[in-house]
Amino acid sequence: MGSDVTTGTYTRTDRLRYRRKIQRCLDALAAMLDSETFAFHRRQMGLEIELNLVDDRLRPAMTNTVVLEKINDPTFTTELGQHNIELNVPPRPLAGDEAIKLEQDLRDTLARANAKAHDAGADMVMIGILPTVGEEHFDARWLSPSSRYARLNEEIFAARGEEMLLNMEGQPMPGTRPDRLRTYTRSILPEAACTSAQLHLQVEPEGYAAHWNAAQCLAGPQVALAANSPFLLGKALWHETRIPLFQQATDTRPDELKNQGVRPRVWFGERWITSIFDLFEENVRFFPGLLPETDEEDPMEVLADGRAPNLRELRLHNGTVWRWNRPVYDVVDGKAHLRVENRVLPAGPTVLDMVANAAFFYGAQRALILEDRPLWTQMSFQAAEENLYAAAKHGMTSQMYWPGIGWVPPDELVLRRLLPMAHEGLRDCGVSDKARERYLGVIEQRCVARRTGSSWQRATVARLEEHGLSRESALVGMLRRYVELMTEGEPVHTWPIG
Repeated sequence: MGSDVTTGTYTRTDRLRYRRKIQRCLDALAAMLDSETFAFHRRQMGLEIELNLVDDRLRPAMTNTVVLEKINDPTFTTELGQHNIELNVPPRPLAGDEAIKLEQDLRDTLARANAKAHDAGADMVMIGILPTVGEEHFDARWLSPSSRYARLNEEIFAARGEEMLLNMEGQPMPGTRPDRLRTYTRSILPEAACTSAQLHLQVEPEGYAAHWNAAQCLAGPQVALAANSPFLLGKALWHETRIPLFQQATDTRPDELKNQGVRPRVWFGERWITSIFDLFEENVRFFPGLLPETDEEDPMEVLADGRAPNLRELRLHNGTVWRWNRPVYDVVDGKAHLRVENRVLPAGPTVLDMVANAAFFYGAQRALILEDRPLWTQMSFQAAEENLYAAAKHGMTSQMYWPGIGWVPPDELVLRRLLPMAHEGLRDCGVSDKARERYLGVIEQRCVARRTGSSWQRATVARLEEHGLSRESALVGMLRRYVELMTEGEPVHTWPIG
């Protein structure tokens, strides 16, 4: 979630200085986009995986500091909650057999790290929401020891002015009424219950808008295919409960501001874009700074000197607006570049499933931007947003709108339209036939089986409850079996129920 910030109280002067500086950053970004300032040599993919730590009872293990000391690898870092860690996979080319190498590297890296976690009495679990998280784990004392996390927690609640409400109605389990969750929390730690797999793609400036628009179109199908977060606080809720939970856990708006149409900080957006500048400018225009910190750099002077500015204030602000497809500006080895960060996917269930999800996204995205008539000129932005929330709530049983087809279930949409496009897109990216067939084959069979991590979790809990277990015991039993199958590594569509 970014670097640390200073401690202490922000003053009016701090906020005024920040407002002026962030405008200066926008001016610098606009100037850079008008020139050939950005580095782009080849398409590179990146990946971040957020992980849960559990103890021998499969409850959250608040030991990330100790676990990270044991792992002793800079690619692993803290996350918001003490039961979370994050793996940042170094970027690599998309072409050739790189996806196959990525899969093997991830298996090896996670296996080594989990062996070290065992030394601290913990296990690592890749899952969208850990079903054994309880309200007691939302106490602010369980924030990771970082000034950034503490300050973010303080500023979000100061902006809201009241406790955070978690409020959602679920999809009924077989033979039951829908579960309903309504509870208040005094910290942003429910966000720590949301663990994701975030995909990055480096993009040339002139192609950024098309890549982002295509990613927005794909958000609904992605979530329907990969849902893995059906349970929270003992309740069976949405198939991808991460989506509403993340929004509600960081919502700075009391009801009055919601009624006025103020945007949430976890945001799909509201329009198709023509430039990455649109996204950064909207962030500044619509959202007050939560962490109004400034440095001494004058970005325009740095540009005039022929160097790439850090744009720290703009990047810090961007890190407090959680778009489902987030724009990223970064500087590596003195060269600035741009990335699309795709944030809709949950972690897990297996490494193979996650690499398959990535291959589907990159391939379908590439095919969409190659079309003569862009899809986003045929589809309203609101339809793309509605697809995301329908998929999050109903998973594979959802209905989503797609131009030229109309209303269609996601498995049919993928098999008929998006999977052939993903094959075409990966070919155009230079991905090997071996890699393409391996990962898109997983997607195809997942659609045929209509089996996601979420549907498997729900079916397994239902089976255990039929055998007389309470919901709490069924969730623990399901999670124990989930961890076994996750470790074996076969894709989720092959997992047996029960």
